[in-house]
Amino acid sequence: MKKIVSIACLFAAAALLAGCPKKATTVEPPGTGTQVPGAGGASTGSEAGSTSTSPLGGDASALGGGPGGGPNASVGRIIYFDFDKSDIRPEFAGVITGNAQFLAAHPNVKLKLEGNTDERGTREYNIGLGERRAQAVRRALMLQGVSENQLTTVSFGAERPAVEGDDEAAWAKNRRVELVYGP
Repeated sequence: MKKIVSIACLFAAAALLAGCPKKATTVEPPGTGTQVPGAGGASTGSEAGSTSTSPLGGDASALGGGPGGGPNASVGRIIYFDFDKSDIRPEFAGVITGNAQFLAAHPNVKLKLEGNTDERGTREYNIGLGERRAQAVRRALMLQGVSENQLTTVSFGAERPAVEGDDEAAWAKNRRVELVYGP
């Protein structure tokens, strides 16, 4: 019950902030060369070369016609988490809202939510934590009108680190859910 109240409060705050005239905050994915190996060529939406625009801004690949699909890069496709937590932090409410708006407007587009953890913990625990993180993002998107049949979840645990390293900076980049658009 406490989680439901927390999630409801998070979305109420997001709705209030959506009306503010401030510039939207963007979340940068890990830097070049730190993309998850074998992630199916997931795009960060930064491809260049298109001149047509989507309703959300950006290039035409944002409508799923180009590599990666999904909303433009300013929306963000990675949600980071605190250590041993699956609660969505308030600064990622805009990422949830932007992706939810895109998915609601494009009901044929599919989104895979890939849960990841840092290397600490057992394999079994990390698979479970990655799944809880992916499910938290799934619930948040569905609360904003995304159809259940558009979403799938998978947990990789600590198997696909975005950044190699044994320090907090690396671990923080590995505690994430990646939003991967596909057919």
